[in-house]
This record gives sequence, structure tokens and C-alpha cells, in this order.
Amino acid sequence: MRTGVIAKKVGMTRLFQEDGRHVPVTVLALEGCQVTAHRTADRDGYYSVQVGAGEAKQKNVNKPQREAFAKAEVGLKQKVAEFRVESEEGLLPVGSTISAEHFIAGQKVDITGHTVGKGFAGAMKRWGFGGLRATHGVSISHRSHGSTGNRQDPGKVFKNKKMAGHMGDRQRTQQNLEVVRTDADRGLIFVKGSVPGSKNGWLLVRDAVKVAAPEELPFPGAVLEKKSTQSEHEEAAPGLVEAAAEHEVNPEVSPEQQAQLLEEQEAGAAAESTPAADETNAPEADAGSDENKEG
Repeated sequence: MRTGVIAKKVGMTRLFQEDGRHVPVTVLALEGCQVTAHRTADRDGYYSVQVGAGEAKQKNVNKPQREAFAKAEVGLKQKVAEFRVESEEGLLPVGSTISAEHFIAGQKVDITGHTVGKGFAGAMKRWGFGGLRATHGVSISHRSHGSTGNRQDPGKVFKNKKMAGHMGDRQRTQQNLEVVRTDADRGLIFVKGSVPGSKNGWLLVRDAVKVAAPEELPFPGAVLEKKSTQSEHEEAAPGLVEAAAEHEVNPEVSPEQQAQLLEEQEAGAAAESTPAADETNAPEADAGSDENKEG
């Protein structure tokens, strides 16, 4: 059992296969999907991976959550969820970013989300009731749901009676959806068909529970590789590593420290190249004495 991911629903489009057929797909985007914490059997009684996604403003995150994110060395997250794993081997390192290559083309996944909310709806729209007659004594109540209960016995309306009320905005899981394609560079997952929820809604994507997972799936998961320290310094301060090599500065230190060391070395070299004050003034004094002698 592997961890899942938190994805944002971008919308629907279609992809063309090699044989010319087009497949309707839903585009899911991974926006900074990082591991924020672990749950272990020794401390919590079970194993799971806590994942966060999206960028949240500081005013929208409470203090305990901010401290938890700071401990994990990740940014503030909009959405946080837990995914159960079987053992400690299924735990990804805290702070690692999950890649779209966590899933492969052709595998089946289960997607959980909240359906589109419809607000307060009547019984005909909500439950498909046929309504009352258009004539024969029916007045004003053509779209009502009719009788809701019996007489004195049982003298009440049973629970879960189909009536008018809030429609939609319910958590639903759609199972066995096929992954058509993945794009690791842009962090996109293309899933065949539709998924619950509206655009820009958060979804939980995990391996299907009713279908055997392919053997070539990465375990415990696919993460984005971090850039090396030297390459980060080269991008932050171009040419600084080359200058450090010329002046024998350690390239593993931060760019700010390298810049400070270079300034100190340049200042020392300038001081050595400048002649002493008494040596520079000596020719002027001799010239003055010669002029006095001529006068």
C-alpha cells in the first residue's frame, strides 16, 4: 500500500492516441504536494503519510499548523490529508515533493472529492419524483413531494425520508479510473473520464483498492530530486563558484559568505598594491628642495 497525492482539478479536455482515437480526460495538477509529517505505530498506533498541497496565506493558517509546517521545513499548505500505509517501508521522507510519476499510464486509481453543490432543491430535482397531477383538484402544489407520513400510527416522519433539502456538496469516491498520461515536468495527471467536484477543487488520488497495482509502480513513491548545492549557488550567483576557485574560497559555503570573502580578499590585495604614504610623498619633497635652491 502506497501513499496517495492531493491534486487540484484543472478541467476536462481530450487526448489523441497513436491510432487516432481521442480520449476524454480530466486534468489534475500537483501544486507543491509535499510530505509534511509521519504517523508511526510506536507513537500513533498506525502508519500513515501526511501530505500537504497548495500555498496558503499566513493569516489563514493557525499557529499550531504554522509550527508543524516549519518543523517539516515546508511552506504553508492549503490542503492537508493523511494516507495510510502498511509499514514503515511505505513512508516517504518528510519535506520531499511527490512527482506526477508517482502514477503510471494504464493503472487504475480511486479519486475522492466533493460533488458540485446545488443548494436547496425540491424533491423532483433532488430525488426524481414525478410530481402531482396538473389538474383534477391539484392547486399550486404540482411539484410537491406529496404525503410524508402515516396517520396516528406511527405518528411521525421516518428518518431519511426523501424530501426537499440541500443537494450536492457530498464526499464521493469514484473508483477504477484509468490514468491515461502523466507529465512530470508540469506536474499533471490525465485521468480518463470525469471526476467528482468543480474546477479548482481539491481531490485525493490513491491506488485503486479493487484492482491489483502494476508491478512497475515506484515504491514507496516517486519524488522530485533536489538540486545539488553547487548548482543552486551557480543559479543564485552566476560566476561566483569560478571566482571562488580562483581565490581558493570554499564553494560549499553560501553565496553571501562567498561574496563577503571575495570582498575581503580584494580589499587586502588593493592595500598591498598601494605604495606607502612616505614613499609617495618623498619625490614631491625633493622637487620642492630643488626649486628652493634655484631661487
